[in-house]
Amino acid sequence: MQLFHYHLVTSRVREVEARYIGKLAFDLVARHGRIGEELTSYEPGMAWHELDAIGFKLRLTELEKGAVNVVVQPGQWPTPRVDHLGFVLDEDEFDAAIERAEQSDLRVQEHGGRRTFVSTNAGYRLELHPPREWIDELLAQGDELQLSELHLKADDPSGKAKALAQILDADRDGSSVEVGETVVRFVRGGPQGRPELFGELFV
Repeated sequence: MQLFHYHLVTSRVREVEARYIGKLAFDLVARHGRIGEELTSYEPGMAWHELDAIGFKLRLTELEKGAVNVVVQPGQWPTPRVDHLGFVLDEDEFDAAIERAEQSDLRVQEHGGRRTFVSTNAGYRLELHPPREWIDELLAQGDELQLSELHLKADDPSGKAKALAQILDADRDGSSVEVGETVVRFVRGGPQGRPELFGELFV
């Protein structure tokens, strides 16, 4: 079981994107959006002023480094908030997590057979995957970079941690949950609903 992805929502997409690229040395995978009614994507090489000039409206930016994938989506909050966390599990872990979610009457949504989302009822969602070739390729780069700790600011740290631990059957110590080689730690002082991104530790 491994945390490989998190999806952020912020009104400062360009600044957040620039932080990951400039300060943390992430690669820009693509910017996805539309021009008029046509959906389109642009890989690295097109500057923002060029995209603005052709009327490009961003839906999300995808960034990647090592075994970590980050998506940034336009939204209303200056400080990025987490919409969902993405995990890859083995087949048995995946089936058991879905069963626990259904037994707890949590909403489970499948998107085209590629992604399965589980509502935690704690303000954020989980994106769960059984083994997939494209995730295996991403995780194979773990010797370059892995996420050791993810700190999220929340209104109810222990409640949000409990929701995560219950679905994944992961070890919890108060407001911290150990998932594979990553510790997800919820800290006090955050908003209701989606937790705020507070800190990341990469190794």
